[in-house]
Amino acid sequence: MVTVGLCVRLTAAPGKEHEVATFLEAALPLVEAEPETTAWFAARIDDSSFLIFDVFPTESGREQHLAGPVARALAERSAELFAAAPVIERIELLATKLPG
Repeated sequence: MVTVGLCVRLTAAPGKEHEVATFLEAALPLVEAEPETTAWFAARIDDSSFLIFDVFPTESGREQHLAGPVARALAERSAELFAAAPVIERIELLATKLPG
């Protein structure tokens, strides 16, 4: 069961849209190695807007993810890739449906 999550909104800097998409695609193996990350999604909203949505069974799992390699890479490349700092929203899950 998952109880908490993150919603991260990203806006690519002009001309960096493809690089942001590539960055997010390359992050998948890093997230797959995180046992507490139950589900992780990276999506494009429009040409320059992206979203990461992920869920965790516990607060400690969420904190581990926030201290993990994807978060570090986002911080390291933020000034290069994004028009503004990523907006990270901590969410509480009220109802979920995940594959069994």
